[in-house]
Amino acid sequence: MRTRDPDQEPPQRVGRAPSTTVAELSHIGLELFISRGFDETTVDDIAEAAGIGRRTFFRYFASKNDLPWGDFDGLIRGMRAYLDALPADVPLLTALRSAVLEFNRFPNVEAAYHRRRMTLLLTVPTLVGHSTLRFATWRAAVADFAAKRLGLLPEELLPQTIGWTYLAVTIAAYEHWLRDEDAVLLDVLAQAIDDLGDAFPGATGT
Repeated sequence: MRTRDPDQEPPQRVGRAPSTTVAELSHIGLELFISRGFDETTVDDIAEAAGIGRRTFFRYFASKNDLPWGDFDGLIRGMRAYLDALPADVPLLTALRSAVLEFNRFPNVEAAYHRRRMTLLLTVPTLVGHSTLRFATWRAAVADFAAKRLGLLPEELLPQTIGWTYLAVTIAAYEHWLRDEDAVLLDVLAQAIDDLGDAFPGATGT
């Protein structure tokens, strides 16, 4: 019996063109993860559903664990660029609030996929562990900016505390949003950040 090389591109199927963008592969993978389960879905399953080979899949994602994150590295670069472009007279905490909201702003068409994505990332044990690495890059973007504004090193206590706190508040907002299907993500995030109040009196200036 003749078998196909798993790295070889499968023949195109009638009715669906091969999906070869980060967004398309992410959507297909998310649908399979939700319907079959994350651990039960393989890279081969995703590649077959997308009409591509394994080799093409790995051009876009280093592993199955990375797929739910989409283009997270690109988003982090965008967040850093957004923060760096803000005028110096914008207070630090105002700048961070704005950046967090902008980072989590998605088109309406992406809302359902984003809810599925975050459900997986915050509840699937395999992904929760993997999330530690991704969240570290997000925290670093916040801490680096805070340190620059405060004239401190990123590894000093206050910038690190700000980074960890904003991450915790963001995750808390996401968990609330996932529990309440009527909630608006950006509204929940804004409320959560505003509820911090005067948590960082030493960082209220620019």
